[in-house]
Amino acid sequence: MSTNKPAADERAGAEIVHGAEECYNHSIELLQELGFPKGVLPLQDLEECGRVRETGFVWMKQKAPYEHFFANTGTRVSYAAEVTAYVEKSRMKRMTGIKSRQMFLWVPIAEMTLEQPAAGKITFKTPMGIGKSFPVTAFMTDEEKNKYLSERGN
Repeated sequence: MSTNKPAADERAGAEIVHGAEECYNHSIELLQELGFPKGVLPLQDLEECGRVRETGFVWMKQKAPYEHFFANTGTRVSYAAEVTAYVEKSRMKRMTGIKSRQMFLWVPIAEMTLEQPAAGKITFKTPMGIGKSFPVTAFMTDEEKNKYLSERGN
């Protein structure tokens, strides 16, 4: 017998938006509220996004799975048709639907944490707790990067 709650229970009381433009705006607002750069979840053709504020549960559905290559980190990432997580300020945990290609293996990503602003790093962790950090600027849009660098005096 499974101990996981059915998806309907996780989504009870959710704020839900539909359509590509509304979902894109919703996802960008969520990332900004949590402190993450806009480019960290480059999902495509979003159809539905939802959030349960009481529990922090969020989901984003896209028309089809999508692979993205982050040139600034040299990392290929696969996004399932549905990505889920529990969110709090500077952290996404219990993530599903995201895998990173490491050597010849696809490794699930279970957590994403934005370290203290002074550190300027985002750490991604596997379900086993193994992590890898990258500069936050690697996931920023050009506009975000220019603002971030000018605020730091670079």
